[in-house]
Amino acid sequence: MSTSLVASLVAGVVALSIVLLVWSLASLVSRGMERYRRLFTERAHVDLRELFLFIDPARLYMLNVALILLLGALTWGLTGNALPALLVAAATAFGPRVVLRWLRRRRIEKLEQQLPDALQMLSGGLKAGVSLSQAVQQLVLEASAPISQEFDLVLREQRLGVSLDDALENLRQRVPLQSVTLTVSAMRIATETGGQLAETLERAAQTLRQKLAMEGKIRALTSQGKLQAWVVGALPLFLMLVLNKMEPAAMHLMFSTRMGWATLAVIGLFEFFGIVVIRKIVDIDV
Repeated sequence: MSTSLVASLVAGVVALSIVLLVWSLASLVSRGMERYRRLFTERAHVDLRELFLFIDPARLYMLNVALILLLGALTWGLTGNALPALLVAAATAFGPRVVLRWLRRRRIEKLEQQLPDALQMLSGGLKAGVSLSQAVQQLVLEASAPISQEFDLVLREQRLGVSLDDALENLRQRVPLQSVTLTVSAMRIATETGGQLAETLERAAQTLRQKLAMEGKIRALTSQGKLQAWVVGALPLFLMLVLNKMEPAAMHLMFSTRMGWATLAVIGLFEFFGIVVIRKIVDIDV
């Protein structure tokens, strides 16, 4: 067998191996993107529905993919390094989930702030002689979102034939707050036992106001500890930037050697655990 024929066979085998490898990688990437698309749209659909945001999850997914490619390419072009581009792309991929979670937390916090006034409004309507459904309708008309959206959904469920107890239980499941659980329990007990619902709602509103006032005092007293967590976490990073400007040759070893990478990993772990411990200390549940 001639040398040229052997070389041709080897080249053909190598080319076929490369084609199979590329096809396998493309198949894996395609399956991974399909799984990511399915999980993203399913989770986004639930989160958007809870936030009363009527946005197509498929369009949100396409926008997220476009931002991943755009920001990753810009970072790669500006830095000339693939690692920052991958980190930016990964952060962008998790960005919508973080934003939706933040919006949901802000919505729940606002609803908790509105709940005492809403209960006081319901109590006033019941004392004026209207029924509970009419008082809730008046609350939906006069209150602002998100409390009006949640009680409007309670009314819509009742119009579809859902009982009041089931509608209130659905409200408690949608809004995982102790104050909502207290309110729903008080309303259900008052309606079942025939008690004075207006007085019950008024007492619940006073209790929730006292609870919110206590939580506000605790947040004010622990704000210094929370700021300390951020300062302690940012100080090593600031020192690394300063040392990198003052001694670039020495700091270069930290980013180019295995020992330096191990040091950075240990620093990152201590940073993470330090912030978590401080936040656990200052996180006081009322």
